[in-house]
Amino acid sequence: MTFHLHKFPLMSKSRKLHRLITEQETRSSSSMALITVIDPKVEETDKKGKGHEIEDDKEEEEVEEQEIEENGYPHIKLEDFPGSSESFEMVAKFCYGVKMDLSASTVVPLRCAAEHLEMTEEYSPDNLISKTERFLSHSVYKSLRESIKALKACESVSPLAGSLGITEQCIDSIVSRASSADPSLFGWPVNDGGGRGNISATDLQLIPGGAAKSRKKPSRDSNMELWFEDLTQLSLPIFKTVILSMRSGDLSSDIIESCLICYAKKHIPGILRSNRKPPSSSSTAVSENEQRELLETITSNLPLDKSSISSTTRFLFGLLRTAIILNAAETCRDLLERKIGSQLERATLDDLLVPSYSYLNETLYDVDLVERILGHFLDTLEQSNTAIVEVDGKSPSLMLVGKLIDGFLAEIASDANLKSDKFYNLAIALPDQARLYDDGLYRAVDVYLKAHPWVSEAEREKICGVMDCQKLTLEACTHAAQNERLPLRAVVQVLFFEQLQLRHAIAGTLLAAQSPSTSQSTEPRPSAAIRNLTITEEDGDEAEGERQVDAGKWKKTVRENQVLRLDMDTMRTRVHRLERECSNMKKVIAKIDKEGSSPATTTDRPRSWSITKKFGCKFKTQVCDSHEATMVDHRSRRS
Repeated sequence: MTFHLHKFPLMSKSRKLHRLITEQETRSSSSMALITVIDPKVEETDKKGKGHEIEDDKEEEEVEEQEIEENGYPHIKLEDFPGSSESFEMVAKFCYGVKMDLSASTVVPLRCAAEHLEMTEEYSPDNLISKTERFLSHSVYKSLRESIKALKACESVSPLAGSLGITEQCIDSIVSRASSADPSLFGWPVNDGGGRGNISATDLQLIPGGAAKSRKKPSRDSNMELWFEDLTQLSLPIFKTVILSMRSGDLSSDIIESCLICYAKKHIPGILRSNRKPPSSSSTAVSENEQRELLETITSNLPLDKSSISSTTRFLFGLLRTAIILNAAETCRDLLERKIGSQLERATLDDLLVPSYSYLNETLYDVDLVERILGHFLDTLEQSNTAIVEVDGKSPSLMLVGKLIDGFLAEIASDANLKSDKFYNLAIALPDQARLYDDGLYRAVDVYLKAHPWVSEAEREKICGVMDCQKLTLEACTHAAQNERLPLRAVVQVLFFEQLQLRHAIAGTLLAAQSPSTSQSTEPRPSAAIRNLTITEEDGDEAEGERQVDAGKWKKTVRENQVLRLDMDTMRTRVHRLERECSNMKKVIAKIDKEGSSPATTTDRPRSWSITKKFGCKFKTQVCDSHEATMVDHRSRRS
């Protein structure tokens, strides 16, 4: 762009322009000068975009130069000028003494332009270099968000801004103010009014905005979100430098992680399932290689310790899915898996359902990936040894993961391509302490057997072996006892353990029924003695009131005893029916034993031992007699 300007205002402020204009004064005595600002970046872009029009542009420039020579104006060409033509226009306004608006985005290229044109204090007092430096110190470096905007402006003049120390000072300001605990420093400019000011040749002070005084300061959370969004406008090299400075400055890992999450959401499309929108036409398309480089940079800078932000786990799963799609480096994927494993208890079932993107996997979801993540979780839990134990010596996080894995098993069990070994290995990967009850595991086993009716009997028994029948609830036992898909051994085990549960329930009911009656039978004696003492000491009215209270307690106890006896009758009926079913099962099993062994061996061997040996029931051989009020050991009865 060419500017038609007076020589003397420019020469009075810029040593470089004074030198260039003086060199051409011998050829021209005009008071005007033509200054052409050439931006190398714009010129290179024009060459790439136009191509065949370059020769036509050269001809136009030659014609323009001939007209300039005929008019007698000195012509100055400023090649490699930092900034754009807008920056030189602001320089010209400053030289002419015109007031203009300054902001964090414009002051950086203006400072670099002043350095390029040698507008120093030695050449002219109160010059542009000192005034832009004052604006940076008083209005930009004291605000977090303004420092980020200035850092963004440094990208267009990066070599000169870096040599002048502007880039480094902006980064130092960001790191120091991001670590501050004062909420007013998070994103709230010290001098508001849009962060703009009016300057002239005589005054370059920031004019405070009147509207800013009446505006209420936002909260810390909203301000942090604002400056997180501002950081996403930075280019990847500058952003990486900021993150490295944050890490070296001992900044909170949560802040660093939040910055990385916000930047990744902005520049990696489709990282979250709930936010997958087609890119707009105005947004620049990012190539696959650039996305891979960005993802590996984000992952390598993620803090390895456990995050306190609950939403981080879903974001990490999104990063992992994207890393698999982009075929990122193995170290990148391994870091993400370890990071997810350290906080797996915060994941949801939807997070674990990662599709199999490789043609080598036959299953719909990546089961091997979940197994690796689970292994990292168990390693982290074993190394930390700081889990809070609350329920029966079990870790809450371990129990949450157990419930999560059971849900995942039930989800993938319907996949026809899922091998029994993969299902079995994932089911037994968790320790016994991870499950308080095995109902979820039983549901997954039932779904798998229903979706794979062709599985052999040996594989069915192996799959059913992952669950502990003693940890099934009464409802699950009732369902399993009638489940035709389960192998015979599993059904027998469920029936016996269901009987044991009923027996323990009956024993508890009997104890509860006997204890009130016993206490009530012995209670009148001490109460009578106490009542006699009370009568001797107090009036007869009080003794009569105590008699009425004791009578009410006795009636209440009798009613409770009647209810308990009714419950006992119901329980005995249920146990009696189960004993008949069990007796039928024993007859069938005995028949099978006779067919597979010699008669002598069969008659000599006790039937209970045969059942235990045949079906692998690992429990004491005790039965419940529905005609007795107590439980009897089978061996003692036989003796």
